[in-house]
Amino acid sequence: MNSRLFKRLGMIIGLLTWGVSICVAASSPSTASPNVVVIIGDDQSWTDFGFMGHDVIETPHLDRLASESLTFTRGYVPSSLCSPSLASIITGMLPHQHKITGNEPPHASDIPEGQPGYFRQLVEMDYLINRVPTIPRLLQDKGYLSMQTGKWWQGHYGLGGFTHGMTHGDPKRGGRHGDAGLKIGREGLDPIYDFIENSGNRPFFVWYAPFLPHRPHNPPERLLKKYREKTDSLHVAKYWAMCEWFDETVGDLLGYLDRNGLSKETLVLFVSDNGWIQRRDRGGYAKKSKRSPYDGGLRTPIMARWPGQITPQEVEIPVSSIDFAPTILKATGIEVPSNMSGVNLLNLDAVRARDNVFGAVYLHNAVNIHKPAKNLKFRWCVADGRWKLILPHLPNRPNREPELYDLKKDPHEKNNLAGEHPERVRRLKAKINDWWRP
Repeated sequence: MNSRLFKRLGMIIGLLTWGVSICVAASSPSTASPNVVVIIGDDQSWTDFGFMGHDVIETPHLDRLASESLTFTRGYVPSSLCSPSLASIITGMLPHQHKITGNEPPHASDIPEGQPGYFRQLVEMDYLINRVPTIPRLLQDKGYLSMQTGKWWQGHYGLGGFTHGMTHGDPKRGGRHGDAGLKIGREGLDPIYDFIENSGNRPFFVWYAPFLPHRPHNPPERLLKKYREKTDSLHVAKYWAMCEWFDETVGDLLGYLDRNGLSKETLVLFVSDNGWIQRRDRGGYAKKSKRSPYDGGLRTPIMARWPGQITPQEVEIPVSSIDFAPTILKATGIEVPSNMSGVNLLNLDAVRARDNVFGAVYLHNAVNIHKPAKNLKFRWCVADGRWKLILPHLPNRPNREPELYDLKKDPHEKNNLAGEHPERVRRLKAKINDWWRP
């Protein structure tokens, strides 16, 4: 392990009582231009953290972050596939707004004659991010330096407005979904430390989206040995070990902020890009997780830590990763663009006032990179903090029926209640139709 990395020796003491209301000074912060660090897990289920109740996986550093954060245990990403999910985090916009709905253009064999080829469309997809506001682009106008590391699908990091980064994005050199940036975490955090140290007195924004616990599931032997003793499935043991490996890197990053006196002037946000339910019989994911419209693919804890500005507590109100952008912009004193539909997470009144959280799931390979409706599989809505309706898009998902779940009684979505509550289905369908206007 790099000599600059270390594991913290214990959980921080204090902050033992979780309040029932938020006491936030973000509207008039003592730190006018806080640093911002966004930590993004990759392919990890909402259940797979110590603080979320997993009885085997150990995540002491993320547990500590949760104890020091405003922690939303019922966060969501709008789409359960990495590229559209990440694009929504960085833009504060939904996939049908920024039009990044899938990971790839159409398969080469599916592109009609006379249309741009696969690689041309790949470049066009990358440049979609250059047409919309992004967090680093907006922060740059206020003097921020920004650093991209880890997962990044939209070509060169500069297309997203980052001033610094690791991903070159050149498809001719294997530049896809992060390329050199995917070394972060697995091979240490020195690029982030060097960036911060070279930022001088300027505020910084760090995008830490390591390829963890994402496949390849090749954890350090010491962690694999630990979890092999806890399950008879090698595939599960590898995945569990990857979750702890990711946690260790988060501890390294938080420890660096602590050692360098940066924690109190840094807003730290956490989310996973999408879920993952590990199969026991092979290395893939289960049906109701990644790329699905179910909570196994969409739900994630969301955390916000800013010592002295945010009172740590746990909140069960559903929120969304599209809330990251307005939260960061409000904290840094920047006007939120009108095309961002999220809310400031540090304003609990605004969080409570939103009755519904929406999203949509699309094809992995787009049919048409400029027309989201052509790529749609499902739309979904969580209403009143309880009811979830999933609507199939019949042209791409024929023979599927609407699905309605009571998430409070049935968090793993096993009992479809659509037939028992036709009026509720009708009302939520109307809400989804009113929201989704590509």
